[in-house]
Amino acid sequence: MGGAIATAAATALTLTAKAGGRWAVGRTEARLCTTAAFPPYIASDRALALHAELWVADLHADSLLWGRDLLQRGTRGHVDVPRLIEGNVALQVLASSTKSPRHLNLERNDDRSDDVLLLALALGWPPATWRRLLPRALYMASRADRFAARSDGRLRIIRTAADLAAYDADRGRTPGLTAGLLSIEGAHALDGEAANVDVVADAGFRMMGPAHFFDNAFAGSAHGIEKGGLTDLGREMVRRMEARSMLVDVAHASSATVDDVLAMAERPVVASHTGLRGIVDTVRNLTADQARGIAATGGVLGIGFWPTVCGGVMPADIAGAIVHAIDAAGVEHVALGSDFDGAVPVPFDSTGLALLTDALISAGVDDDAIRKVMGGNVHRLLAETLPAGDRAGGGSAAGDGTGDQSSGAMSSAARAAPSLSTGR
Repeated sequence: MGGAIATAAATALTLTAKAGGRWAVGRTEARLCTTAAFPPYIASDRALALHAELWVADLHADSLLWGRDLLQRGTRGHVDVPRLIEGNVALQVLASSTKSPRHLNLERNDDRSDDVLLLALALGWPPATWRRLLPRALYMASRADRFAARSDGRLRIIRTAADLAAYDADRGRTPGLTAGLLSIEGAHALDGEAANVDVVADAGFRMMGPAHFFDNAFAGSAHGIEKGGLTDLGREMVRRMEARSMLVDVAHASSATVDDVLAMAERPVVASHTGLRGIVDTVRNLTADQARGIAATGGVLGIGFWPTVCGGVMPADIAGAIVHAIDAAGVEHVALGSDFDGAVPVPFDSTGLALLTDALISAGVDDDAIRKVMGGNVHRLLAETLPAGDRAGGGSAAGDGTGDQSSGAMSSAARAAPSLSTGR
């Protein structure tokens, strides 16, 4: 009896600690992931009519990081499945950020501190994630898969061209669906081993950046100490990524890394959430030549929604940055890269994207160009670059190319990664 009481007490303390950790993380998210205005957001009738016809895609959100149940409509942050559906978002790229330095800044960071570890401890992530970065990425992929499995088909995780085609067909018949695509923010998630590209590809990741906020074994960061280019290991990583149909994402990369990637790329390159120095001149943003270089690969620039990249906190500021990017790179190579839930201020949450459609109309962008920028360019890119079937990893839930993950079957990430019993 005494042992049972002690076990029950220990369990109660653990649950209390987890609840306290979730409360603390939630408060931090609410403080950092803000909007300039609260919903409901009111767009013009003209914009609403056009927005309803769009295939909207956004190339970057950090929503998997904060511990929320993304199947429930949240009262904080920017993204969850109900809000994506309300905003007519067809596809949201869900990023895994596996390490972030304390007191990060745009100019100079090292890798000695680790705020993601604090989140992992507070949210009760599995012990494997406390010591290494690769398990963190796999754990976040497993969270996405578990959300999809519990969503009654409302959320699909896209891994292959067959998944995308099946999802498009289903969404055409059944309103109220959205999809995610998995990415990694910074190759430090590979734990220093280029061969781990195969591990993350098998888990279903389809995009990865060489560096995030600090230099690593693969590449220099725009915000690092040395800000160097690709290392020999980084070049091996890029070759392996291209062989596995993963897109190289140069957001946060140093100028030297961007140039090195563009010089060796044999497939399209993306900058998932970025700006141009003609709008805001900082190390975070790309030069016009780099934007044209990305376009030359067939890739896209995801224009961010926060002041450091678009110059302000209003939809008109984002629209202005998009017009500037169109002028630099061409309308076929510009997309959205919100950085929703990325600890930055944005004008609206994911229910407010019709405000951006409205702002683009007001900026004089024609309907065809709006269709491309708001998601058509991303759709084309994915249709051209995603692996055809299961070889590159994960595949559909049932392994039959249907992309239907509502049955409860999961990818290798969900099966293999340690996870909480709730799947959150």
